[in-house]
Order: sequence, then structure tokens, then C-alpha cells
Amino acid sequence: MSGKQKASFARSSAEVYRPAVRVAGFNYLAGLFTGSFVAAFLLYLELPAASAAVLLVSLTLIPFFAITDRIEFDGRRLIRTGLLPRIWALWTGRRYRIKLIEIERVSTEVLNAIRRGSNLRYTYRTAFFGKQREFAILSSRPDYIPLLRAILPKLDQNLLDHRTLDLMENLVDTQEIAAKVRAIQLPPADVLESSIENFRLPSGSLRKSDVDVGEAEKAKFLLRLADELRVSGHLPQAIEAFRRAVRSMPPDANVLLNFALCLRTYALIRGKSSLDRSARAMMRLAERRAGSDAKILSRIGECYFQFDDWRRAATVFRRALSEMHSGFRSLLGLAEIALHQGKIAHVIHNFSAAEELASSPSLRNWLRKEIEYFSRLHRDEEYLELEIGRISLLEKLTAAKQLSLKAIAAGISVTAGGLLTSDFTLANIGWAISLSSLAVWLLALIASNMLAERIPCDVAFDDN
Repeated sequence: MSGKQKASFARSSAEVYRPAVRVAGFNYLAGLFTGSFVAAFLLYLELPAASAAVLLVSLTLIPFFAITDRIEFDGRRLIRTGLLPRIWALWTGRRYRIKLIEIERVSTEVLNAIRRGSNLRYTYRTAFFGKQREFAILSSRPDYIPLLRAILPKLDQNLLDHRTLDLMENLVDTQEIAAKVRAIQLPPADVLESSIENFRLPSGSLRKSDVDVGEAEKAKFLLRLADELRVSGHLPQAIEAFRRAVRSMPPDANVLLNFALCLRTYALIRGKSSLDRSARAMMRLAERRAGSDAKILSRIGECYFQFDDWRRAATVFRRALSEMHSGFRSLLGLAEIALHQGKIAHVIHNFSAAEELASSPSLRNWLRKEIEYFSRLHRDEEYLELEIGRISLLEKLTAAKQLSLKAIAAGISVTAGGLLTSDFTLANIGWAISLSSLAVWLLALIASNMLAERIPCDVAFDDN
């Protein structure tokens, strides 16, 4: 087989497999719940044909739309494949696909953390932003890891936030982690609980020159496994892997930082103030050992920011800027800190400095939009009041949705009690509560989606 044929075969093989993840189905669940509720109410009104029709549509079309609504990567673009998103895109003139070169930023948040003993089961939500679109995927979907592995290495790392970088480097399949844990015979979490209480900071007396090759390779394997366990939520086993590794090899700043992140997360979920103090001390030690390495200093600052230690984060970011010529991520970090402190002028200044260092057109485009937005907030009091009103209204709508859901549940309970006791007056009251609450919930949901985006910066106000 010639070189051209091999290249053609490789391209065709890559095109066959397209990682795709089903989108979060909240809106579809809302539609299914609403349809089922209306069908039950129609049945209560003795309209069985209409009830059956509504229920049939709800149970067939909505699951079909949900299953076929996926985010797919074809090697160059992210594509929303669902029928409803395509129709919505045609109707509104918005796009249902985005090229890699158009992605302006990628952010990951922990949507949910279910505690199982001393372990956590994280649900990550990773969102890709670009061309005024947002494509979000959840880690609960099967192809989440393959999709990230296919996309993230092709993007400029400055587009990725701290948690996304962490996932790109350390997130692996649970079966792969389990195989590694069995290989080194790492005890289960409940066995390791008591030993974590006796944790001590690693000694700095050991030198790398004193470590033989075999021990160094074993320590590297343990450190890699520790990071994978940390990201997957197996905190006691991650702490034990870190502890075994630093016994064999002196930890550098990066190892100390990851160890501190793991220990601090465990301390927070278990309420262990002594371990939290040890984790903070370890982060300070990581600062000292970082020396003039501005890259690791920027990462330390981002970790301080993640734990809301803004004063320390600002100090580390400024130190990183003094150690390097292009402190892009440190400037972004300082801008975020200034935003939390309400210093809009500082936000604009840091974003402007970061724009000069941006390494990709999409990143510069995003920064220009941020600068324009905050500049308009800074100079236009009317626009500022409108934005504050929009955000305040969003918070009220969120509270209204939560209250409406509770009212719906209460109304259903009242209705069920009335039907069980043959008290139709009580049942009617329950239906009235549930239906009115459902209407409020739907209106609040629609209004929240409409108000989610910022007011355009170029909007003009009539002086009259």
C-alpha cells in the first residue's frame, strides 16, 4: 500500500468514527412532564380520547427528539444533530454548527457531586462557546470522554479554563482506573479513612539524585493514578497514591498543588479543619517551590480563585506576571478577581492587556466583546441599570421556578388525597394549585431563556 493510499485510508477511518454525545435533556423532560400532566388532567375531565392523544404524542415524539438530539464532532466542527434544534436554527437564523477555529472559550463546571461514603461522583458540564452559541455536554453521557479527547487537544489551551485543562490531562474511564488500582493493590476508601487523619506534609530532605530509576518510574505511575483518582472523585485512594509517591520521590510544585487540591476537597466534604490547614500549607509550599515558573504560578492562582481565596490568587497572578513576558492566563485571572470585587475599570484594563497577548483570532474576538460590554457598563449608567435589572430578574425567575415546582408537588399530593378519599372538592383544589403552578413554572422557564443573554452593547436608548 502506497503512502497516499495509507493516508487516504487513515482519513476515511477517522471520518467513520464521529464521537457524539446526547445533549442534556432538561427541556425534553419538561415537555414530557407537561404533556403527561395535561393528559392526566384531560382524563380527570373524562376526555379519554384527547388524553390518549396527548399522552401518545408525549411518549413517542418527545423521547424521539431527545434521543436524536446530539452534539457530534466530525473532525472540524461541532454539530447539533437534533431535528428541533435544526428547525429552531432555521427559524431564528442562528447556527447549529460551529467550527473549531470559531470556538472562543471552553468552560467546565461541576454540575452535581453525589457523595458515596468518602468518594464523590462528579457530573461535569463542559460548554463550548462561539458565534453566540453554546454547545454543552455532560459527563454522565457515555461518549463524553472520547469527545473531549478528540476536541480539546486541537484547541489553543488558552481557550480552556482551569478545570477543563485538568479534565483533558487526567479524566479517564472508570474501568481503566479500576484496573490500575487492582494492579497496585490499593486499599478501598473505607480502609484508608483512618490513616488520612494522620497525614503529614512530605519531607523536603529527599533529593532526586537519591532516587533510583525503578522508584522514580513507580512514583510517576502513582502520581498519574492519583490525579486520575482525584478527578474521578475517589479522594481517599487518590490521597494514598499521592502519599506513596512522595515517599519515593521529592514532590515538585505541580505535584504539591494537585495533592493539596485533593486533600482540600476531601477536607471540605468531611469537615476536617486540620486537613484543610494542611492543604493550605501545601499550596503555600507549592508557591515557594514554583520559583520563577510562571506557568505553574498561574495555575496555583487559578486554584486559589477556585476556592474563593481572591487575595492570595491576586498575589500569585501578579507574581506570575512579573516572571514572564506573556502572562495571558494571569491577566484573565486578575480580570475575574476585579469583576468579583466590582472594579470594572480594572476588568477592562486586564482584558485589554490580555487581548494584546491572545494567540488566536477567536480568543481576541471574545476579549473584544468582553471589553466592549464592560466599557459600556462603565460609561453608561442606564445600560448598567438595565443589566442589573436583567440579572436581578433572572434570580427572581429562578426562585419562582423552584417555588412553582414545590407547589406542583403539593398540588399533586392534594389531588391524590382527594381521589383516594373520593373528595372531589379537594381533588379540584389540588388540580387548580398544580395547573396554576405549572403555568407559572413554564412562563418562568421561557422568560429565563429569553433573559439569559446580555443586552446588546450597541443598543441605543431614546433620551425622551
